[in-house]
Amino acid sequence: MIRSLMTACVASLVLGGCSSTIHSSKTSNGDATIDWYAYTKDHKYDNAAELYQLTDSMIRLHGDKVGYLMSKKSYADFELTLEYRWNMDAAVQRGTGKKNSGVMYNVPDTAKDVLWPAGIQFQVKEGATGDFILLENVTLAVRGETKAPGKSVAVARTSEQEKPLGQWNTILIRNKQGSCSQYLNGVLVNEGTNASSKTGRILLQYEGSPIDFRQVVLKPL
Repeated sequence: MIRSLMTACVASLVLGGCSSTIHSSKTSNGDATIDWYAYTKDHKYDNAAELYQLTDSMIRLHGDKVGYLMSKKSYADFELTLEYRWNMDAAVQRGTGKKNSGVMYNVPDTAKDVLWPAGIQFQVKEGATGDFILLENVTLAVRGETKAPGKSVAVARTSEQEKPLGQWNTILIRNKQGSCSQYLNGVLVNEGTNASSKTGRILLQYEGSPIDFRQVVLKPL
């Protein structure tokens, strides 16, 4: 099983026993080593820790540079789980408006680094968490309707399940042979079939709203 994109001690995360050591972009927990990088509008960072804060227990995205973390490898037929919370620390710089981020998947290997590349996004946004965002002409059939391709096409979730600001939320994404299911805090909030992009890389977005991720686990289906 392919384990966490960020941590070398999944068991210790539950107990809160990991250190706060800053890591490079290549991490391992003994099962697999996953390499990733960071990107902003004008620069690619092979060492993601040069831009964002990566520790044994948490990924913390904040600062004045909008961008993302991207896995260097692509994945097919997987289940991805992770937890996120909005960083409410008053000392951390933040943007204005609704808090906004996202978890992208099936980002094609051929997709260039831009804000934002082609792929499917699990929207993480106040009042819209769980929506599909289909980027750069990716298509998906949702509730019997295939949405027309476009630069950024939103498909609303079926229910609101996000917890109050500052609390941890759990995302689960199942992606298999073009079928995509998105769960938030244990509830199925969106699903689709016949995705035009069935495999690809995984991306964590930073859109100016400080956000923390932890317990990132990827396993094959």
